[in-house]
Amino acid sequence: MTSSDFSLHGAIDLGARRAAAQRQQQRPASGAPGDSSSSVIDVTDATFNTEVVERSRTVPVLVDFWADWCQPCKQLGPILEKLANEADGRWILAKVDIDANPALGQQLARMGVQGIPFVAAVVAGQMLPVLNGAAPEPQVRQVLDQLFTALRQQGLLPEDDGADAAAPPAADPLEIEAEAALQRGDLDGAATAFGRILETKPNDPFAKSGLALVELQRRARSYDPAAVRKDAADRPDDAAAQAKAADLDLLEGRVEEAFDRLIDAVRRTKGDERETARKHLVTLFDVLPPDDPRVARARRRLASALF
Repeated sequence: MTSSDFSLHGAIDLGARRAAAQRQQQRPASGAPGDSSSSVIDVTDATFNTEVVERSRTVPVLVDFWADWCQPCKQLGPILEKLANEADGRWILAKVDIDANPALGQQLARMGVQGIPFVAAVVAGQMLPVLNGAAPEPQVRQVLDQLFTALRQQGLLPEDDGADAAAPPAADPLEIEAEAALQRGDLDGAATAFGRILETKPNDPFAKSGLALVELQRRARSYDPAAVRKDAADRPDDAAAQAKAADLDLLEGRVEEAFDRLIDAVRRTKGDERETARKHLVTLFDVLPPDDPRVARARRRLASALF
């Protein structure tokens, strides 16, 4: 995962903290203290010990440190909430607004965390770093699956918990094989497994998204990120240059920025260049689940740009 571009220092002022406190007062509580039935909870400086540390002695707690000014946080947050709800109580997501809770924000800084979003797992009272920066849903699933598998192997979770806690419950053997290949960086093995799923279930969204992620990672392996960014900045009307930069945007969790980049290229270009931008955007749509609202918004904007 790449680090966020947002610093914990300098972006938080008194006005931001005041606004965050007002948001927290206005937002209904996600769960009462000690209520383990809620998969997503808001925690504060005052409730962190009870809601996170103590709760983690009976169920893993993932802590999402975020702030309202952090755009990558807004991309990652809904993904984590979706996965927490899918996990159905096997783990809990605790959300910490660092503007409203400066003591926890300062604790992050003391830990050496340079930016948000930052996600940590708290298990049996111990905190482990998980993610620093946003990422597309398939990558987040992969990271969480790897985390819970490791916790089970270390005896920190029961055998029937954890490894599949971020994934839909009915994973078949080929899905498990594909995920395992992704976790060890075997893109060819993952592509083969996803392809075998599609042979029997041609419209399977899990396999289509996974295969699209594999192809994205394959392309990006050949990139020099600095050169790609410079090329895209120097040549805004070059669809191929914008396509490579959009790949990096998506892998770094900047989903809407990736989509906007290519929609803008569609608007600016004509002929083959325009078609290159359009086709590449469609391939990026496939990386996300089909019901992702960001995909729906981008499809509408693409239609407007084309017609």
